[in-house]
Amino acid sequence: MTLLVDTSVWSLALRRDVEAPRPEVDELKEALLGSEMVVTTGLVLQELLQGFSGPRDRAGIIERFAALPLIQPDREDHIQAAGLRNVCRKAGVQLGTIDALLAQLCIRHGLTLLTTDEDFTHAARHSPLRVWPARARARRDS
Repeated sequence: MTLLVDTSVWSLALRRDVEAPRPEVDELKEALLGSEMVVTTGLVLQELLQGFSGPRDRAGIIERFAALPLIQPDREDHIQAAGLRNVCRKAGVQLGTIDALLAQLCIRHGLTLLTTDEDFTHAARHSPLRVWPARARARRDS
């Protein structure tokens, strides 16, 4: 399985002030140690850099992400993401523009999305999006 890790998980994993006991963070750590392949996209990198301040944080994030394969959306991804967002909206699911594009990248590349954002779980009910196993999420919520 190849993972695209959403900003929500990276943000928890990179925080120094609080250890985040979340199964998604544990899965990211295991994947980075070699259990799975992890890829990213410029959107996630940009969101992370916008959310952390200070040159040391910035340099550390850029260094970590340099080792990850980078996938980039093309014109068709943007078209498909708009369609996905419309399908979700009609089904009563709110999916933001960037989230729709992340979901589309996962769909096109056959990736599994590792996220803590429940909007993606709802979107997956209306699309071929694969979200990291619900059984882990069920354990966390119980």
